[in-house]
Amino acid sequence: MKKQEKKFNEKPKQEKNTIVKNISKKRNILISIISLFIILYLLYTIYLLIKQPTNVFTIEEGKLYKEETDIGYVIRNEKVVKGENYKNGMEQIKAEGERAAVNENIFRYYSSNEENLKVKISELDNKIQEILTNDKSLLTSDMKMLENQIDSKLEDISKVKDVSKLVEYKKEIDNLVTKKAKIAGDSSPQGSYLRDLIEERKKYESQLNSGAEYVKAPISGLVSYRVDGLEEILTPENFGMINEEYLEKLDLKTGKIVATNEECGKVIDNFKCYIVTITDSEEAKNAKVGDSVKVRLSNNVEVNAEITNISNENEEKRILILKLEKQVEELINYRKITFNLIWWDATGLKVPNQSIVKIDNLDYVVRSRAGYLSKILVKVKKQAEKYSIVETYSNEELKELGFTEKEINNYKKISIYDEIIVNPNINKLN
Repeated sequence: MKKQEKKFNEKPKQEKNTIVKNISKKRNILISIISLFIILYLLYTIYLLIKQPTNVFTIEEGKLYKEETDIGYVIRNEKVVKGENYKNGMEQIKAEGERAAVNENIFRYYSSNEENLKVKISELDNKIQEILTNDKSLLTSDMKMLENQIDSKLEDISKVKDVSKLVEYKKEIDNLVTKKAKIAGDSSPQGSYLRDLIEERKKYESQLNSGAEYVKAPISGLVSYRVDGLEEILTPENFGMINEEYLEKLDLKTGKIVATNEECGKVIDNFKCYIVTITDSEEAKNAKVGDSVKVRLSNNVEVNAEITNISNENEEKRILILKLEKQVEELINYRKITFNLIWWDATGLKVPNQSIVKIDNLDYVVRSRAGYLSKILVKVKKQAEKYSIVETYSNEELKELGFTEKEINNYKKISIYDEIIVNPNINKLN
């Protein structure tokens, strides 16, 4: 009896499990169907986006360029200067990139006995300093003031990297030390001995200065010690000789920094320099001498330039010479560079080319505002591959186009943040 009761109880449980399994199975099938629909919808949406990214575009302020990347050779007005004693080594008076006036000392060659004289001067300085430090009778207000000035200069010199400033500070410190020693020589018990040391130091310093060869700037401009031997080859006077073969024979590496020369220097005209480039672009074929362009250098600075010379390399390529009057200092380090030649740029309202429709030789866009579509006349300033810069016509321009006074008064203008239709169907508009 108990067995039969047990079997009777198990039967409803089995039926219940079967029902649960069926429900679960149906639910899984339903989820799979819904997931499939979602995937198909997403794939269709992606397809539409690829086929036509959006049918509405919000107008924004933008900037367009027509540019190309070229290789250029830097040509400068520059004068190399070299003295007789170049084998003795040199000391810079004017630092790299610093300006110099005509006949101003820019560097000097060491004298033949310079190291020995410097050692003797240093030994005398130590003796003089020892007397000044140990003689307590020298603690006068004048001495204290000179010591403070020397300490101040020593603090300044530790922060300076400019070679010319270092030389200037060193001279000032030497003068202060000499003044201090003179005062000590007049008031110290060891005055005569101290004066003898000072006189001996002066003698050695005079020998040091008289034995050195100073080199002056032949022209005013920027001082540079990056001399590569091309200063007399790549010159404005040789523009007529330049062609592709001439430049390739120079065997220069693009972007390589010209090494510093230890025997000579040069002075560069800091008011202008030139870039020579060879290009086969359509813009180059249509360019004229006197045209204004822009050059973007490796530091991302855009510089105005003028085309001063044009010649044909062959039927496809043209040689352009561009004159720059800014960023001359930036180009001192290089002879061959990569740069961007910007033929034109324009700023204003930026719209996709696909949104512009031409009707009777005039350009229109279709604006969508609050569900209403309006056909609006625009003037295309510049057009690039994908986008254009547009603006509204002035009343005078509309008159010249033949518009009536009423049409001019009703002229709708486009503005920033307006929404326009991409690939509009003009036939559906009145």
